[in-house]
Amino acid sequence: MIENEFAENFAKEWIASWNSHDLDRILSHYSDDFEMRSPVVVQVTGEPSGALKGKQAVGDYWAGALRMVPDLRFELVSIYMGVDSITLNYKGARGSNVSETFHFGPQNKVVRAYAHYAL
Repeated sequence: MIENEFAENFAKEWIASWNSHDLDRILSHYSDDFEMRSPVVVQVTGEPSGALKGKQAVGDYWAGALRMVPDLRFELVSIYMGVDSITLNYKGARGSNVSETFHFGPQNKVVRAYAHYAL
């Protein structure tokens, strides 16, 4: 079971890492073979499944995103807790509303993440 303190610390550090634009710091939250699913993956990469797997593939995708949006900043809105997951609701690029769910594995590293964007 995820503890409140862990969820709050993860959220704070995850937002700060993205706002720092330090890709190594961002990737430090994830297992080596984690999977990321997002409709933006489809838009940016053309990958029809919307899925990328592994730090290399996702890191390359995120590096491109950071170059495309150099003023990217996230603002945490709320934290939702599950059994082995956390969902963060945050303001993303250009004020978009985003909910992202993180599933945790060993060593409290993210093994799967799913991003959802408001219409």
